[in-house]
Amino acid sequence: MAWRYCLLAAALLGVANARANETLAQSNHCLSCHAIDKKVVGPAFRDVARRYAGQPGAAQGLAAKVIAGGNGAWGVVYMPANKTITPAQARVLVDWVLSLK
Repeated sequence: MAWRYCLLAAALLGVANARANETLAQSNHCLSCHAIDKKVVGPAFRDVARRYAGQPGAAQGLAAKVIAGGNGAWGVVYMPANKTITPAQARVLVDWVLSLK
């Protein structure tokens, strides 16, 4: 019986983490140019997750790109630098995006 409570707690924690990570994306204006499931200015987060799925070092490289900005990977539109995001926050955001497959 206790295992059911553990499963419920894990599920609720997962939902809470997903909401917190989406809130982090929103508070850092990521959702001004991206959406979870459709292209806006930048690619859909799910498309990013599919492209980089299983690639070693992808999360670290993407986290650096979130901070530094860049272009070319998804076309000619430039992603501006996000200098106010810490490396830890960038990694949380990227890990969340990569989980959206």
